[in-house]
Amino acid sequence: MATSKVAISNLALQKLGAKRIESLSQDSPNAKSMNTAYAAVRDAELRRYAWGFSIKRESIAADSVDSVWGDWNRFSKPNDFLRLIRDDESGSTVDWRTEGLYILSKTAAPLEIRYVASVDDPNYYDSLFIEAFACKLAWQCCKEITGSSDLKATLMDDFNTAVAEAKRVGAIEKEAQKFPEDDWVSARL
Repeated sequence: MATSKVAISNLALQKLGAKRIESLSQDSPNAKSMNTAYAAVRDAELRRYAWGFSIKRESIAADSVDSVWGDWNRFSKPNDFLRLIRDDESGSTVDWRTEGLYILSKTAAPLEIRYVASVDDPNYYDSLFIEAFACKLAWQCCKEITGSSDLKATLMDDFNTAVAEAKRVGAIEKEAQKFPEDDWVSARL
């Protein structure tokens, strides 16, 4: 299913009961509002949840410059980096932190990471992400386009429903849950 930024923006405008647009660059209040909010809302929603289509793997070489202090190695973040996913498939502990444009880690190079990437091409978006994104885009632009604050609550409910559905069907990746050990069960083993 081919989609576009304009199609997603029009879905958001439909939720607002507003006039649709032909391009994000056209000279209309609706297009200007959607164009202003589009990238920021998209990246915020991608960063908020680990959507399956936006997860990438990377092996990063260490920077030639050492961190200013401490024994941490410095690694440049990928250009499309939004958020590091906290897991390590090898089972060992990875010490890292993000600071500015870098990931600092005590791990030797290369640093192998999974991260949430900024995905600009709507053709890669999951259909449930499109629904949630359109709800959030409509919510963000609601007051400016409609002048109504009442509609915002309904749009947030629609957004929460879309996210819950995405979690239910697995469009949003969740890390495996480790349950605390139960003394009673352990004693029986």
